Amino acid sequence: MIRSVVVAILVIGAGFSRPLSSAQPLDLARGEQLPNEPFRQFGTSITGAFEGWFANPDGSRIFLVGYLNRNNNQAIDVPIGPNNHIDPGGPDMGQPTHFLPGRHWGMFAMTVPAEFTTPDQRLTWTIVANGQPMTIPLRLHPDYNISPFTDVAVKNTPPIIRFTEQGPGIQGPLAILSKAETRTARVSSPLPLSVWAEDDAKFASGTMALPKNPPPPVRLYWTLFRGPAAVMFEKDNPPMDTLAGGGVNVPFRGKSTTTAKFSQPGDYVLQVTANDYSGEGGGGEVCCWTTTLVKVSVTP
Repeated sequence: MIRSVVVAILVIGAGFSRPLSSAQPLDLARGEQLPNEPFRQFGTSITGAFEGWFANPDGSRIFLVGYLNRNNNQAIDVPIGPNNHIDPGGPDMGQPTHFLPGRHWGMFAMTVPAEFTTPDQRLTWTIVANGQPMTIPLRLHPDYNISPFTDVAVKNTPPIIRFTEQGPGIQGPLAILSKAETRTARVSSPLPLSVWAEDDAKFASGTMALPKNPPPPVRLYWTLFRGPAAVMFEKDNPPMDTLAGGGVNVPFRGKSTTTAKFSQPGDYVLQVTANDYSGEGGGGEVCCWTTTLVKVSVTP
């Protein structure tokens, strides 16, 4: 596994095209920012972030991609099209259209075929927000080969989540639109959202000591991924009731329930992320969290 993965971003803006730094690639994990592009309350840009790639058993590869929204107080919706497209093969390759403020790790994954084999082959993701275009490359560079399903150092693995207690489990950052769960709802009627979670509860902290009051073994976060209007979650970070375990290095099992309410009809996509002790983005190690999607068809 590549430790402390850096995120190299090529920006293609109006009238220029150059690497961000002639010395080192941009390391978003350490809070670095684009030159001349500081965070603002609103009115600035959004940049995609290539977390890395990993192989499937059938020879295909998965690209794991997040983003950085520099607008501290502005969630931005950018519909699929000229302002939000992945090429070639797009414009729609399962990317989000709703961008929350700040840095968001591994928000979606997309599969490229086995024939996509060399570092010279690439996709590009362009986002135009507040009139500012930003483009990043996605390619099979060996430095970006990641292991999001196992942190080898401590043998930590991502949580497993299920939408029914005995249903199929989802593990790892696999927010692939074609594999999303499906639900139906009506405007203004709360849609129940229950998740069962399991985790090995390994404390992957590197050289850091175990805190006196560690966080819960699994923390869930619900967000809007796509949709024609805002979504109201009863709790977007709902607590997890413990069904078994509950201590560090003690296998954990729990259940969480919240609701989502929709103000307008249409097709929505919700995202749920389950973080273990390693935290958001695995604390920079690109392991071990689980992300998946739920499509919701909302009628009047």
